[in-house]
Amino acid sequence: MKIEQIYTGCLAQGAYYIESKGEVAIIDPLRETQQYVDKANSENATIKYIFETHFHADFVSGHVDLAKKTGATIIFGPSAETNFDTRIAKDNEAFKLGDVTIKVLHTPGHTLESVTLLLIDENGKDHAIFSGDTLFLGDVGRPDLAIKSDITKEDLASMLYESLRNKIMPLADDVIVYPAHGAGSACGKNLSKETVGLLGEQKQTNYALRADMTKDEFVKEVLNGILPAPQYFAKNAQMNKSGYTSFDTVLKKGDVALTPKVFETMANHEGALILDVRTQQEFVQAHIPNSIFIGINGGFAPWVGALITDLQQPILLVTPEGKAQETVTRLSRVGYDNTLGYLKGGIEAWKNANKDIETIESISAEELANRNKNSKIKILDVRKDGEYKSEHLEGDNIHHFALDYINDNMTTINSKQTYHVHCAGGYRSVIAASILKARGFDVIDVAGGYAAIKQTGLPRTDYVCPSEL
Repeated sequence: MKIEQIYTGCLAQGAYYIESKGEVAIIDPLRETQQYVDKANSENATIKYIFETHFHADFVSGHVDLAKKTGATIIFGPSAETNFDTRIAKDNEAFKLGDVTIKVLHTPGHTLESVTLLLIDENGKDHAIFSGDTLFLGDVGRPDLAIKSDITKEDLASMLYESLRNKIMPLADDVIVYPAHGAGSACGKNLSKETVGLLGEQKQTNYALRADMTKDEFVKEVLNGILPAPQYFAKNAQMNKSGYTSFDTVLKKGDVALTPKVFETMANHEGALILDVRTQQEFVQAHIPNSIFIGINGGFAPWVGALITDLQQPILLVTPEGKAQETVTRLSRVGYDNTLGYLKGGIEAWKNANKDIETIESISAEELANRNKNSKIKILDVRKDGEYKSEHLEGDNIHHFALDYINDNMTTINSKQTYHVHCAGGYRSVIAASILKARGFDVIDVAGGYAAIKQTGLPRTDYVCPSEL
């Protein structure tokens, strides 16, 4: 038996490759599936099953493409409904894979069809669970993504409580836990940075598995502090239910080099968004007018999903040399399949073609402090709510303007003002500045973000825990 976790850091997502006696099961595959086919071929093995632990909301899974390539059977849990051929497993149904068995445990709560997959080894011993978004290391899946007219998040949380206690906690402490996500995922609140653990450790340390916890306590604690889901979650879940354009087609369409002339023509006539994925330093120094920055070296796909509200939005790319294919791939992972091409030769080719270039003024934290001494300048803090509440600059000229909700809160700031924008380290502030600049606002970026600002003498407000008062 062979188990391999294939972890994708930018999505904080774990897919799994399980092989026994030449038969393979893939659990929760990524959109680009050739990697699984190639791995199976290298092992002289055949992909037999594609298990989905639930309808994923934070990424588009590769189950449909992989089934077409391999003839493998797609397996979902009870109550799942799809627009493609699927095997809907019964609770406790077992699937043989070589000398091992994979048993489907129906564990509703994160979603109604959620399952945990129990791997039973060659000797009949419970070896591991692939817990999807039911159980994470340090947390459990959020129960607010499958709300319907007759089902509330409280109902789902109650189901999750029963699933954990009736299906997972009775398993032995030495069972290995392989979750679908780690730290950085929006599918839970407080996920561990570890991606593999033991069930016994979770029984001891995971707040949601406390033995003495009542259902009411569980519901209250699980729902406390959950932020609204990013807008693309529901759309990705629907794609996973309904099917989608093949990844190979998306890549062929998007991985196309365009001359500056063709690029400009398409930008003007296709209603395309120009997405610049270089570094923030490169963007502030020179970029195409009205382009938006979301750097590929940061939390790229989740920020695209949070900020670009239309999955069908035509997109033109400005990328680092050799990064076009990777960018198209990472866009497709969260359902953005309408990339039209990328600027051949990058920004230098644009300059050489005598096209217009714009910049964003970027200042140091020290300069921000100097300017604020002379007059109360307008400062936008675009960090998340928790970051801002923990500590922030003090003054009535400070405006918390979380990047996550920038599209909803644009009317809360004045287009006739100049705003100095900062985040924690400098990545998100340039994203925010690019969006605001494209919409006509006058913005100045603060390089280094709050980490640099803390080293200046600007007054700060730090959060004090009530227990410390």
